[in-house]
Amino acid sequence: MNRRDFGRAALGLGTAVILPAGLTACATAGSSGGGRVVAVDTHAHVFHRGLPFVPNRRYTPDYDALPADYAAVLDANGMSHGVIIPISILGTNNDYTVECIRASGGRLRGLAVVDPETDIARLDGLAAAGIVGIRLNLIGKPVPDARSGAWRELFAACAKLDWQVEVYDDARRLPQLLTPLLDTGVKVVVDHFGKPSVEQGIDDPGFRYLLGLGRSRQVWVKLSAPYRSSDAICAAAAPLLRASFGPERLLWGSDWPHTGFEGKVRYATLRAQLDEWVPDPAERRIVLADTPARLFRF
Repeated sequence: MNRRDFGRAALGLGTAVILPAGLTACATAGSSGGGRVVAVDTHAHVFHRGLPFVPNRRYTPDYDALPADYAAVLDANGMSHGVIIPISILGTNNDYTVECIRASGGRLRGLAVVDPETDIARLDGLAAAGIVGIRLNLIGKPVPDARSGAWRELFAACAKLDWQVEVYDDARRLPQLLTPLLDTGVKVVVDHFGKPSVEQGIDDPGFRYLLGLGRSRQVWVKLSAPYRSSDAICAAAAPLLRASFGPERLLWGSDWPHTGFEGKVRYATLRAQLDEWVPDPAERRIVLADTPARLFRF
């Protein structure tokens, strides 16, 4: 996919927004700055091909997804703010995320990926730069032991900072991590509807376990990336999540630029799905604005 085609697909517009492909280009990351929170996209990735990608990665982009591109998408879809989620190909290098947050004028927040053995001392500096939590992308990786060693110390440090720990994993493995993780006192955000299996859908025992965590008031769930399970599964999951968690513990995210699904989904379509998942306008405002404004500290 070349840059012009990416622009058209990302914006969902007939005319692409062509922006300079410089290696930093973070200064154009937002037009609304840190103003009133109207709607927050809580899940997007930014990167360019000049960044130091980790070896043995599952995915290598052949295009740039710059903050300016993301800002244009937010503007085109009525979103006032956004959240940068670290992309796995950057490993524990959070420099670009921090650079883009700082250049956004308050429009962006972000999460970090950290090594519990080496990075705990860096958390205060990351917090000062606009990072509000860490992400654990556990797809294809062992589940960490939240009760022991450096992981316990990391989660304790996150709790002290009042940070969130965002978890991306298959639903079947959620009980193995979330039960001990919640005991540490951190706020937990679960990505992408909890990622129930395609075969079991809402009957996935891991998804049913997730529904039971609504009463804890310590867990938030992102209504995001339905294509990573299926539209039908997520449409069935949405009312169950609303009933268990309420709008105060639900978030919406686009998963832009939809890595691995580029050109197959449109931002505007994904945003419109939220209107079906949360049909009440008052509840939808809570999901889009009130809840993320508090959780991500806008």
